[in-house]
Amino acid sequence: MNQALEPQPHAVVIGAGIGGLAAAIGLHAAGWRVTVLERAASLEPVGSGIGLAPNSQRALDVLGLGDRVRALAAWEGDGGMRAQNGRWLVRTSAATAERAYGGSLVMLHRATLVDLLVSALPEKSLRTGARARLTAPGTADRPAVVTTDDGDIEADLVVGADGIDSAVRAALFPAHPGPVYAGFTAWRFVIPAPDRSFAPHETWGRGGVWGTHPLKDGRVYAYATARLPEGGRAPDSEKAELRRRFADWHDPIPDLIDAVRTEDILRNDVRHLTTPLPAYHRGRVALIGDAAHAMAPSLGQGGNQAIEDAVVLAHHVPRGADLGAGLAAYSAARVPRTTEIVRRAARAARLTHLTSGPLVGVRDALVSTVTRLGPDFVMRSFSSIADWRPPQPPYAAGTTTGATERHQAGDSRR
Repeated sequence: MNQALEPQPHAVVIGAGIGGLAAAIGLHAAGWRVTVLERAASLEPVGSGIGLAPNSQRALDVLGLGDRVRALAAWEGDGGMRAQNGRWLVRTSAATAERAYGGSLVMLHRATLVDLLVSALPEKSLRTGARARLTAPGTADRPAVVTTDDGDIEADLVVGADGIDSAVRAALFPAHPGPVYAGFTAWRFVIPAPDRSFAPHETWGRGGVWGTHPLKDGRVYAYATARLPEGGRAPDSEKAELRRRFADWHDPIPDLIDAVRTEDILRNDVRHLTTPLPAYHRGRVALIGDAAHAMAPSLGQGGNQAIEDAVVLAHHVPRGADLGAGLAAYSAARVPRTTEIVRRAARAARLTHLTSGPLVGVRDALVSTVTRLGPDFVMRSFSSIADWRPPQPPYAAGTTTGATERHQAGDSRR
């Protein structure tokens, strides 16, 4: 039968985070009618920064947004990793990253990325203030069912993009233990850039990490982590807590703490899915992002992997294809890669949160020693993540920056 005469299949995406929005764009381009259900009343400009590595930028090429993201890059010079006293452990640059991975890191506010994704959605596909739960996962012969306050929706495909505490995941895999505490908490904030310029850096100290990165819009994104018991809160304020823990670290850290307002600091315990799921699909339902593979932020890949998920899912379930086979192929492509990244992120978190002074000294000395072999040697450990290529050419015409070369290899190569 002519595909144009077949009824257009309907995909329902539960959750309008980065992964859910990217999935909706990709599925729409693959021939689906999409509905995105978001329980929040509106998509407010909340959150903090996010770093988009070359792998997710290539995925965004598939959605026609890669070059718009690259235009927001603020990192043009040097940067790297520092010790708590300010000594450089690793010096690198945007040019080195470009040479190693075919692109460099783009830091931007999460709200900016959400706005870009929303701008690419089909008209009237996003419904906010819409609480939704998966009632039936569907079978080859029956649609999935999503229940909302306005009634049930039958769907040919449901995408569970509802985050680390995913109710969709719990419905599909009720025996799975769910996320566990990673052993540390995180603070994040975005403020106007200080008068004095600085090189982007991540600093490894004793029992914690600090990162400071400029954004294209003239602001600065800062984050910090520290090993603490789960569920804790500062007895006075989170700004005071940051002062207690980081005020004696190198510049510009103390100035940034002084400049931020307490109400602009986000604090969250870090949790991750250390027990991998057996698959990222069941019935007519697929899981993406934190719902499938929540990871520690140590490698900066949480949002990046959600965007990869979205593009790979859309690739394997185009309109008219065998949905069951496509979802199985999606799981086969994504489970091994993301499971390994979750494990690597957990290992990196243990390394960056050492609390023993002698062990911190040994760690820093080893990093410095390896650096003498050259920045490319240091960055090579990240290459199996950052050099990922999407499994297809871009949907959208007009993308540039070497799109043809970047899309020659498929997702099966990693």
